Amino acid sequence: MKDESSAALRALTLLEQVARSETPVSLAALTEATGLPKPSVLRILSRLVDAGMLLREPAGKSYISGPRLSALARDTLLNSPLRAERHRILDSLVDEIGETCNCTMLDGDEVIYLDRVETAWPLRVNLQPGSRVPLHCSASGKLFLAHMRREARARLLAAAPLPRYTPNTLCEAAALEHELQAIRKEGASFDREEFLLGIVCMAVPIMQGRRAIAAVALHAPVARLSIDGARAWLPRMQEAARALAGTYEAPAQEAEPAMDPAICLLYTSDAADE
Repeated sequence: MKDESSAALRALTLLEQVARSETPVSLAALTEATGLPKPSVLRILSRLVDAGMLLREPAGKSYISGPRLSALARDTLLNSPLRAERHRILDSLVDEIGETCNCTMLDGDEVIYLDRVETAWPLRVNLQPGSRVPLHCSASGKLFLAHMRREARARLLAAAPLPRYTPNTLCEAAALEHELQAIRKEGASFDREEFLLGIVCMAVPIMQGRRAIAAVALHAPVARLSIDGARAWLPRMQEAARALAGTYEAPAQEAEPAMDPAICLLYTSDAADE
């Protein structure tokens, strides 16, 4: 039993190292960081790859998080004990703004809703936690793209087309990149009826250090709220984002890392390359 426990802890240590890294991690770097013998590291990595917890880069020398580990991170957030606190913050925001607000995160090449509080208005879009929306035409999605490293963003956008959902959807890479520059400059992202006609959105990042680990957004019919009207709520949304960031941190008495490793792996990007 002791050997099995030790092996599990060694595997977890390797997963933590990959989860914290902003770039693919090499075998040499993992060996050095963990202090484990190279043959042991290689054997554990092979098992983690076989299990879908990690992926080996095409060149075969570096590792990134795999689909099973990403699913673990997603489920950790969707079912977190801190979800009640996040919901309370969103509830307060909706009471003040009078429009639907939600918390989102990046999940692969999509945005997933972690939590959402609907407005009392009868005219609204109902999207439940767990719902997914595209990256290139949603406020949260463009925000995550803007905070990615350039190479990661290029790989992601090159892997899939940019379908048109409305006449306002940005389907050209150059136009989208120009939009992302504006997002980085302003610190907020806007959906100008790009995903659904008649619906506008604004999203701001939930930061941990220099990482955009999630986003908080407001949605409203354009008949009730213009883009300028949404922008007027930017300071309040940023305040809520700071409060929400605290719900992603581990309790003070716990040792490092401050964020659950399963959550870290989803957010390997920041805007430092810009």
